[in-house]
Amino acid sequence: MDRWNTSLSRYYNYPFRFWHFYSIIVVIVFSSNFSIISAGRSSDGVIVTQADFQALKAIKHELIDFRGILKSWNDSGLGACGGGWIGIKCVNGEVIAIQLPWKGLGGRISEKIGQLQALRKLSIHDNVIAGPVPTSLSFLPNLRGVYLFNNRLSGSIPPTIGRSPLLQTLDLSNNQLTGTIPPSLANSTRLYRLNLSYNALSGSIPVSFTQSPSLTFLALEHNNLSGSIPDTWGNVVVNNKSYQLQYLTLDHNLLYGKIPTSISKLSMLEEINLSHNQINGTIPDELGALTRLAILDLSNNSINGTIPVSFSNLSALVTLNLKSNLLDNQIPDVIYRLQNLSVLDLSDNKLTGHIPATIGNISRLNSLDLSENNFTGEIPKSLVSLANLTSFDVSYNNLSGVVPSLLSKKFNSSAFVGNLELCGYSPSTPCASPPPQTLPSSPIGGVAKPRHRKLSTKDIILIASGALLVVLLLLCCMLLCCLIRKKANSKAKNGSKASGLATTGRGAKPVPAAAGAEVESTGGKLVHFDGPFVFTADDLLCATAEIMGKSTYGTAYKATLEDGNQVAVKRLREKITKGQKEFEAEVAELGKIRHPNILALRAYYLGPKGEKLLVYDYMSNGSLSSFLHARGPETTIDWPTRMRIAIGITKGICFLHSKENIIHGNLTSSNILLDEQNNPTIADVGLSRLMTSAGNTNVIATAGTLGYRAPELSKIKNASTKTDVYSVGVIILELLTGKSPSGATDGLDLPQWVASIVKEEWTNEVFDVELMRDAPNIGDELLNTLKLALHCVDPTPTARPEAEQVLQKLEEIKPEMMLTATSSGDDGTAVQEKSE
Repeated sequence: MDRWNTSLSRYYNYPFRFWHFYSIIVVIVFSSNFSIISAGRSSDGVIVTQADFQALKAIKHELIDFRGILKSWNDSGLGACGGGWIGIKCVNGEVIAIQLPWKGLGGRISEKIGQLQALRKLSIHDNVIAGPVPTSLSFLPNLRGVYLFNNRLSGSIPPTIGRSPLLQTLDLSNNQLTGTIPPSLANSTRLYRLNLSYNALSGSIPVSFTQSPSLTFLALEHNNLSGSIPDTWGNVVVNNKSYQLQYLTLDHNLLYGKIPTSISKLSMLEEINLSHNQINGTIPDELGALTRLAILDLSNNSINGTIPVSFSNLSALVTLNLKSNLLDNQIPDVIYRLQNLSVLDLSDNKLTGHIPATIGNISRLNSLDLSENNFTGEIPKSLVSLANLTSFDVSYNNLSGVVPSLLSKKFNSSAFVGNLELCGYSPSTPCASPPPQTLPSSPIGGVAKPRHRKLSTKDIILIASGALLVVLLLLCCMLLCCLIRKKANSKAKNGSKASGLATTGRGAKPVPAAAGAEVESTGGKLVHFDGPFVFTADDLLCATAEIMGKSTYGTAYKATLEDGNQVAVKRLREKITKGQKEFEAEVAELGKIRHPNILALRAYYLGPKGEKLLVYDYMSNGSLSSFLHARGPETTIDWPTRMRIAIGITKGICFLHSKENIIHGNLTSSNILLDEQNNPTIADVGLSRLMTSAGNTNVIATAGTLGYRAPELSKIKNASTKTDVYSVGVIILELLTGKSPSGATDGLDLPQWVASIVKEEWTNEVFDVELMRDAPNIGDELLNTLKLALHCVDPTPTARPEAEQVLQKLEEIKPEMMLTATSSGDDGTAVQEKSE
């Protein structure tokens, strides 16, 4: 252990006296919890006890070792506790952990495992082990985690396993278990994760589970469970503890009856999945009180009634799936309040009325399915504004009218079929042209004489000639306009070469001049820096704008110019920005910053009434925050993508610290934007320089509420390179865990929660489930990155590494991502990427 402390201290190049809580946790992770990864290193030098040696021999005897993994388990017992026996971890000669996942082991687990009285963790998941779950596990007083998922275990779950007083995790999912679920499992008062999914369990859901204040994760999906869902959730409070349940998945069973209203008492719930059952009745209004709920799936049941208006209070909701039920009546107009909604599926119901136009205000919506209902009226034109919409279906309703052209171009005809009065979505469904208007003829003698005369050949020739003449005149006018514009542009270009400034009027497009070129407009001033295209102030002010978000600095818009180009515009709050002269001096310096991982400032505008606009490149994939936390369940983010994002962010911060002498001061996943290849760019760079001191204080306070603020900022109020590094560490933890820093767990912020899990030696529980699927290949990288992140969020600023050290370590962990090749720079020229 001393050797570890010394080597780590030397590696990070800071004094040993700064080692404290987090550093000790890191040592625990690497020298204890994951000895399987570093086999061969001495554990504690103590010989295994005779009783544990005999138990291990019996366990080996009943396992089938297809790959020869257990060859190190010799007959003498030598090295069993010294790192020589793969998968074995000891303390004082007693076995505390058996960790043999993904080893291709068969056979069965011996009942002799009950002799390992010090055993805390049994992790033999992802093998082909058959036979029953050993009953003797019930006799292990220190047992904390049982991970036997993805095997071929059969038989029933031992009821006595609930006697284990310290049991925290029991995962028996994806086996062949039968029988009922023992109610006694809830007797373990520390059990927080129970996964029995993908088995053949039958019977009802034990009522005791509804009264367990420790459970945070309950997964019983894909079984043969029957009966109604208990309506006693949260009715009993033990030791004044509130219920912690966050994930409740009961889908793909045979459950029936109504949705229990008592579920609304589980205020921490983030996911409810009751799909593919036989549930009936109405949806309780009380579910609208679950403000943390992100996923609600009630699909494929027999639920009737209306969609509760209270659902508009589910502000965190990302996925709402109510398909294949018997819902009727209209969609509530207030559904637009679900601003985080990404997936809305109401298909195969009996919903009526018009499709609410307010759905067009849910800007993050990317999947909308309203097919197979009884909707009437036209498709709202507001749906065209849903820029992120990638899946859309309104087929088989009673809709009428013309399909908005942008929707018909973006989605194929299958999204609109089955609506007999709907037209314009395919060549085979043209819309009828409106009937010609006829003027009444003047009556003669008080009687109107209708005239019915067919057009002669002469009339047709005259009409065609007239139409041709009109077309020729229009073409001549267009050609003349083009010639005039070309001549004006040529003059403007010559003028800019002489003076270095591009001065334009309305309608004339400026030619790029030197960086910092000033464009005058009536009552305002627009200054361009180098960029892919330029525009006039009038072009900017007349652009179509869509709000992307608000912050302490101001409001961000997506602006679409008349020529179709898109830019991001941030309108700063006038009251907290500096005066014009000081503002222009600072923003001129910010306009010079160019780096692949820094969002480029392309222009700024000063309005006649004090308004200040900053113009940036528009990033099509949105923020890292929405990328991680607002995606649909079908979207996964692999480890190379997360690592590339972490490296890109760190490169950007290194550049700011070392080359520009700029402290960001407000780094969060919300102001890290992603391009089409999910490469990160840091936004809001240098905005603190444009703000008054009071404005910057508000920004720091906001960062604190989101969970990114370093602890020392509550006292000193001044950001530094070390506070930026702290924010980088939080973002890396966010990438590793998939959790949002603003959603504290058990009253802890994200760094504290990760530290508490690691301290309890359950480090696997930290990582996002998506990453654990590839753990055999990336285990070392995950652990090293976790270690680095904990180093960055060290409570003591002097103990944190510099940004350059963080980048160096990340590139050591993932060397293939080091960018040393020549690439295209921000201005289109070839530049050499180098590690900052």
